Amino acid sequence: MKKTAIVSCYFIHNYGSMLQAYATQKVLDKLNVENETVNVTGFLKDLRRSQYLYILKSGITSDIFRTRLGKAKNLLEKRFLSNEYTKSIKYRDLKFDEFKQKYIRLSEEYSSIDSLSKKCEEKYEAVLIGSDQLWLPANIAANYYTLNFVPESVNSIAYATSFGVSSLPRDTAEMVRKFIPRIKHVSVREQSGQALIEQITGRKVPVVCDPTLLLTGDEWLEVQEQSSVEREPYIFCYFIGKTTVHREFVKRLRMETKLKVVALTHVDHYVKCDEGYADVTPYNVGPMDFVRLIKNATHICTDSFHCSVFSILYSKNFYVFRRYTQLTKQSTNSRLDTLFDLLNIKGRILNGDEDVNACLCMYIDYEKVHGLLDALREYSYSYLKKALWNNSNLM
Repeated sequence: MKKTAIVSCYFIHNYGSMLQAYATQKVLDKLNVENETVNVTGFLKDLRRSQYLYILKSGITSDIFRTRLGKAKNLLEKRFLSNEYTKSIKYRDLKFDEFKQKYIRLSEEYSSIDSLSKKCEEKYEAVLIGSDQLWLPANIAANYYTLNFVPESVNSIAYATSFGVSSLPRDTAEMVRKFIPRIKHVSVREQSGQALIEQITGRKVPVVCDPTLLLTGDEWLEVQEQSSVEREPYIFCYFIGKTTVHREFVKRLRMETKLKVVALTHVDHYVKCDEGYADVTPYNVGPMDFVRLIKNATHICTDSFHCSVFSILYSKNFYVFRRYTQLTKQSTNSRLDTLFDLLNIKGRILNGDEDVNACLCMYIDYEKVHGLLDALREYSYSYLKKALWNNSNLM
């Protein structure tokens, strides 16, 4: 029997990337759709080369480009340095690899995108590209997440796929104009992505929820194991950006609440302001431990979309900080804006200079939030089921 192939970024050592890859697989399992995630090991170097060539040629000088350079620097540090930081990061990487081996069901290894394309019709009923920022300009340039390799006879689905940005360079927009019409069923995660597709192609597409939100908090608990995460009350922090004022807010929150701070530090690369602001900085934290750290926290401070997602699933008191300024041309802030807009969550996005006491008094009506989330989840499941079982350009 033919399977559904999942195209995701399961190989990236990032909590959100791995958890959404797992969630996509788990949701298809719930729908009794036989599936596997495409194993990109054989052409991963080619993908990364295309991505970095695009970044270099595009001349991006934004915060996002500096983040990409930071990731490249981090790879070099992990390979060549032997300091304590590098050893700790390698330990975290091991936890990611363990999660991938245990939870991600991979296909056979393909040597190239072309070899994958040649086997598509024989092996797959459908190819589904998952969520996350898989349509960032550099990813589109690599021409894998565009699904251009999928033959016309095979159903193609984009579920909650994200551009990650609110505007696109001209060359990227031209590629979007060509590949979006080829995908039979297209949905996006952000309202900004919805607007981009309609503006570029004229196609109206729905906004659906991230795969991690298709599972309830209880369903996520079913796959969590006993771990050594903190048992006493604590503030949990997960910052990917490197803004000092966000850590300063955490210090004030600690002083006011008298709670210790547990933080995952140096997430994408070494960040100087990560030093010294937390009481506990564990590295033996895999993706499921990450979820448990959120569930058990008293307060949460983050600039992460997926940390916000799990904070909502577990009805936590959380504070979100923008990783990029709103003026940054290719800011990825739109995913948080859409999430909070769909669930009618207000006043949670901070700058870092706010009065802590005022923030502690802010209230989220989680009964209403979860009512909206249940409706969004039901709508998203309905869309996905129709897309899986309808091999025509109707959605």
